[in-house]
Amino acid sequence: MKAKKKKRQDDFQKVKLKVGKTKPKADNATNTNFRTKGIHLTEQLKRDTSGPTTHRQLGINDLLSQLHHYNANVKHTALLGLRELLALNPSLLEQHLSRLLSEVAAVFTDKDGNVRVAATRVLRFIAQSVPAERVAPFFPLLSAHLSCAMTHIETGIQEDAMKVLDVLLEHYPALLAARPAVLLTNFLELISHKQSSGGAKKAQDAKGRTWALSVNLSRAVTSQQWRLSVLLRLGRFLQAVVEERPVEEGDMSGPTEGVFGSSGEGRLTPLHLIWEELPYSKVGVKVYEHSGAKPTPHSTFRLRPEVDTGTAVGESLNSAEAVQSFAATLVPLLLEVWVEASTSDSPGNSTDGAHLLSPDAMSVMFQVLSILQLLRKLAPQQEHQDALDAWFRKEYLGEFKQHFMKNFPYGTRDTPRHKKKVNLKRSKQTAAVPGLTVEPLALNITLCQVMVSLSQRQGLGRETDGDWLTPLRTFVRDTLSNEVKLSYRQLHMLLGTVWKMVFTQRSKTVTEDLLAAVYFYYQQRHLTLQTRSLLLSFYSKLYLQEQGHTHIARSKVLCRWLASLPVQLSQLGHRNPALSARLIQSIQAAASRGNKDLLNSLQAQACRLYDPQEGVVVLLPAESQQRMVQLLYFLPKMSQSLLANLSCCCTAGRISAGLAASLIRIVHLRSSLSSWSVGSQEAALQDVDYISFLFSTLTGFSSDKLTSLQEAGDDSALPPSPLSPLSLYPTQLEQFTHHWDVVEEICHCLETLGSKSQCFDILQNGICKYLIKLGVVPDSMAAGLLRAVSRLLDLSVLPIEPVLRFLSQCCLSLLALLITLQQEAPADTNHKRCTE
Repeated sequence: MKAKKKKRQDDFQKVKLKVGKTKPKADNATNTNFRTKGIHLTEQLKRDTSGPTTHRQLGINDLLSQLHHYNANVKHTALLGLRELLALNPSLLEQHLSRLLSEVAAVFTDKDGNVRVAATRVLRFIAQSVPAERVAPFFPLLSAHLSCAMTHIETGIQEDAMKVLDVLLEHYPALLAARPAVLLTNFLELISHKQSSGGAKKAQDAKGRTWALSVNLSRAVTSQQWRLSVLLRLGRFLQAVVEERPVEEGDMSGPTEGVFGSSGEGRLTPLHLIWEELPYSKVGVKVYEHSGAKPTPHSTFRLRPEVDTGTAVGESLNSAEAVQSFAATLVPLLLEVWVEASTSDSPGNSTDGAHLLSPDAMSVMFQVLSILQLLRKLAPQQEHQDALDAWFRKEYLGEFKQHFMKNFPYGTRDTPRHKKKVNLKRSKQTAAVPGLTVEPLALNITLCQVMVSLSQRQGLGRETDGDWLTPLRTFVRDTLSNEVKLSYRQLHMLLGTVWKMVFTQRSKTVTEDLLAAVYFYYQQRHLTLQTRSLLLSFYSKLYLQEQGHTHIARSKVLCRWLASLPVQLSQLGHRNPALSARLIQSIQAAASRGNKDLLNSLQAQACRLYDPQEGVVVLLPAESQQRMVQLLYFLPKMSQSLLANLSCCCTAGRISAGLAASLIRIVHLRSSLSSWSVGSQEAALQDVDYISFLFSTLTGFSSDKLTSLQEAGDDSALPPSPLSPLSLYPTQLEQFTHHWDVVEEICHCLETLGSKSQCFDILQNGICKYLIKLGVVPDSMAAGLLRAVSRLLDLSVLPIEPVLRFLSQCCLSLLALLITLQQEAPADTNHKRCTE
């Protein structure tokens, strides 16, 4: 028993552990120790040198792949890395533009706001670096992602979509304006919603309006601020669409570049040809369709048929029906926006300060009016715009007068500003709403332009618009007459309003009143070149409309303005060549129509304008010089002093030889000896004055200059010799050749006068009277006289002895001069023309 008990105790005996001693290992313990060895793959450890990287050693492929990560922080960091990488390596934009645009646009609708803001910044950087033609192939994808963001259910994504739209409107407005249909529908959905088609809804709107303003309480800004933000972007987008439309000639309302449709785009480019050079030229004349200008939109030719996509607004708004359909949807919404803004702005019933608006209400009204004005310009052609104006008048004139004209003109209400503690979070939220400061003057001018466009021409059977046009006309007149400082755009809009009033009211009293106000503004000093050119273009185009409009014909203001143009041109001179060119164009247009007031003023200023030293004819550029020479044809009379100035202009070399020849031909045509007459136009100069002009121009030097040459004893003149009886005064080669060309034209005019013998008698009488006593003769004059004599000399003509002796002396002196020049410098034959 003891043995069994002891064995049992041994089996279950507990080992006593002593303090400080290591615990013995169990018999069934597992050894968990192991050894490891690294496997080094050298190719994998090499740094990626295939392209540039960021400071985090990430290439563009890594960054673009991280944009698909589920974590917002990773996507935000990837966008920051993209901007860093592209800023340091701009060449990556060209290589990866397609992937960049597609990946960045895909996060426009990301649920994280920081990611969307970073994506907008990357897009702005790309837009600043890449031109529109490079982005055009990928723009449909950008537009699709933008549409998704604008119509997203999350309000934050919609607000950030407006920032993306700002970037595209700033850098790629033409690409956005190419397909406006989808975006216009998106704009509508941002501030409104479609009503249900129930019977109750149909009954509540007699005009069948299917859209109503929407209110979203979850936005960080008020409904009015959100609508103002959307309307601001809508106005910029419509402006981009309008600017892509070709401007028709004579459009008075466009605030675009150019003066009343005078911009160069879409107009014919003149091809200047010199027909005398064509027969000897080896290069033919190339003629292109439209002379290099843009084809007109009236052409019916299309490369491929247009496909109707069936959109609600119309794919490109190229028809008046599509524009009218969109306007029928948008205009009621705009009126509702303004009614809500005006109601919240003045909750009281007092009418004393109803014309005073708060800055927010003024901004809303200005945007509403700007969009209404842009809707008119969406019409593809002028006749469509007239039809659209008639439709606006029929549908909305009553509402416009009720909501807009009731308290016209508007002013700014002074609202006290209380100091409040700045809430940084709230300020960041409201910063998304673009601030727009609108002056009352800009608002009232825009309202004038919108309302005047709805007026119709006065006539039998038509209601008069005087009741609501009178305050508009008063405002326009007072603004122009009270020296109000206007910007170029504001003045352009006011002149367009005046133009519309003049042609719709058809009243001489109204016309004179408005034109007097414009002329008062025109007389102000310190106007810029652009502003003065605008006013000149306005008056010029208005004067061209004089025929057929009795209320404009013989306007006292127009006559006063025309009479002042030559005076202004003589005072301005060459200080501003561009403005002088505009003045000359206006003068030429009126002179061609025979305006007596302008012609009398031009006659009085002719000597100053054609002065050979300080006149504009010699100081302005070549194109203006040509117009000044052409003006000579319309002068009623050419005095002796004017002919003396013209002769000096031809011989002094201040104008080209070709232009001098044109001047001589014009003087020849206005003389009675040319047997040329147009209508009842009388000769502008007497025969004696004309012959004197030709002889003075033939000599090339005035009598004072010839006298000074005789008395000067200048060493530059070649002394006389047995072979050279006369002392020749050498002229420069340029002056010599110029005078030779002028002499050729004078000889042509003399040959057309009639009998050559009579012309030769006149010429030799002049030589005998004024030239045979000269001891010093310019070589150009001697060569010119010999050339004229050779052209007029006939077998039946016998020169008198003094003239024959003088001509022989000139010939011998020129031959001696040529021999001397050939001996001194054989290669320099400066006067080789006189040997012909």
